[in-house]
Amino acid sequence: MRPEQLLPHLRFQTTRSGGKGGQNVNKVETAVIASLQIDAAGVFSPEQQLQLRSKLANRINSEGELQVKSQVHRSQHSNKDESVEVLCKLIKNALQRKRPRIATRASKAAVEKRLTRKKIQSDRKSGRQKFRPGSE
Repeated sequence: MRPEQLLPHLRFQTTRSGGKGGQNVNKVETAVIASLQIDAAGVFSPEQQLQLRSKLANRINSEGELQVKSQVHRSQHSNKDESVEVLCKLIKNALQRKRPRIATRASKAAVEKRLTRKKIQSDRKSGRQKFRPGSE
């Protein structure tokens, strides 16, 4: 997903950043919240919309907007770029298809090695027990 495709469909909202910064933080709205209406964007197919809704459910609000907040940088412009970048990464990762797992078996040598290790460990632990004549 390229940022140029999403930019016309994004809505930006600015807020005051938290944390250090002194007077700059108190009077300048540098934090940016980028919102994308998934259904109305027209960039995604219905299958992609379902996939985004399921994988990014914790980031989608009740109105169906995918939201990302950025307040890393001290300038509003940098935070805006950062939020668009993060949004694109989220969408790209959510739309990736998971490769099917190919079932494999452990080799005979690996199984044998595991069993010998278990036997050695068992002998080591049984050697720590108190000696009781007559039992065994």
